[in-house]
Amino acid sequence: MRYLTFALGKGRLVESTMEILNKCGITCDEILDKKTRKLIFTNEELKLKFFLAKGPDVPTYVEYGAADIGIVGADTIMEEKRRVYEVLDLGFGKCRMCVCGPAEAKKLLEHRELIRVASKYPEIAKDYFFNQKHQTVDIIKLNGSVELGPIVNLSDVIVDIVETGSTLRENGLEVLEEICPLSARMIVNQVSMQMETERIRKLINDIKENL
Repeated sequence: MRYLTFALGKGRLVESTMEILNKCGITCDEILDKKTRKLIFTNEELKLKFFLAKGPDVPTYVEYGAADIGIVGADTIMEEKRRVYEVLDLGFGKCRMCVCGPAEAKKLLEHRELIRVASKYPEIAKDYFFNQKHQTVDIIKLNGSVELGPIVNLSDVIVDIVETGSTLRENGLEVLEEICPLSARMIVNQVSMQMETERIRKLINDIKENL
């Protein structure tokens, strides 16, 4: 029996992922050890391997077969647009993808005027404004604090993840439109799904029962 390999997005999703896997009888305590320098973690008994990766890289590892299974946020799946199967909503890491800005920017959205949009998620922003709202916008990709965009007049609005909204409020911004809800998702390599159907489907069912 060959190993099934998991790629897990680094950060807050890891603990929640391992908590659910533990309920399914899948353990790998080493992966939660913040002092370890190991890159690959193995459960020899169940023939499973795990590694941590930056969120945007997880769908890439899964698409190309370096990992059979990935756990990552829905925002990353939407932005990266990789050829993978999205098989399960894990229900944790919940937040929203939103259009945000100063209150006065709402009329720019309502009138569908030409505006500038700053975002770490240009593909999601493009899909929302061009394909759903049919509004022409100039999209500016930022990698840091996108909230700065409207404050320094780089953009009229931003597209970003919102959890509590406290950062927005502290900077005089608010949610103007909600694009979609987000949460952690399980993705599977297309070939692995065919070659390891029984093992992967059992895993999906076990996780469903423990959500």
